[in-house]
Amino acid sequence: MPRVRVHQHVNPFAPHYQQAPESIDLTEIFASPTLPLHLDIGCARGRFILKMAEAEPQWNYLGVEIREPLVTEANEIAVERGLGNLHYKFCNATIGLGALLNGLPKDQLQAVTIQFPDPWFKKRHAKRRMVNPELVEAVLEKLAARGRIFVQTDIEFLAEEMFVLFRTSEMLSEIAVRENPFPIKTEREKAVEDKNMPVYRAMFVKT
Repeated sequence: MPRVRVHQHVNPFAPHYQQAPESIDLTEIFASPTLPLHLDIGCARGRFILKMAEAEPQWNYLGVEIREPLVTEANEIAVERGLGNLHYKFCNATIGLGALLNGLPKDQLQAVTIQFPDPWFKKRHAKRRMVNPELVEAVLEKLAARGRIFVQTDIEFLAEEMFVLFRTSEMLSEIAVRENPFPIKTEREKAVEDKNMPVYRAMFVKT
């Protein structure tokens, strides 16, 4: 499988990433646009939802990633494999997710995953972290009733920071989860577990 080379870290506040994305039109990107939608935010190379799209064709899968070359590569692979239920969008989710999801039909977004986002360890870079109140608000605005949000990371302080942002919403209930509830694991998740390191996970349901 091809591997385009990109920078590991991207500053979401750089001028190149400040333009708001156009709202998605599901009829343009999916063969069956009315299927329930799974959104993977910060999907990197997109291999997780690639395998999910193959394993569960009754769902549509949308990956959002800030590194545009990865989006281009992932879409090429999706087309090569004939996956009409899979698409990737270039988007700075830190500030632009609401605009991207603006035209999404009500009750179609039924699953959201946020997995191993860049932790931006230095305090002066904390504002660059992807999960912030604006992103949480954008997700909750479009998430269907009983829709699920799954968040995981191997960085403890980042886990607590992200979990608190979702826990403070009165629209969500937390469900205890110890394992990944999906049949596919990300490359990062497998690498962390192979080293016997902890993974911090949380699941939320919109009430």
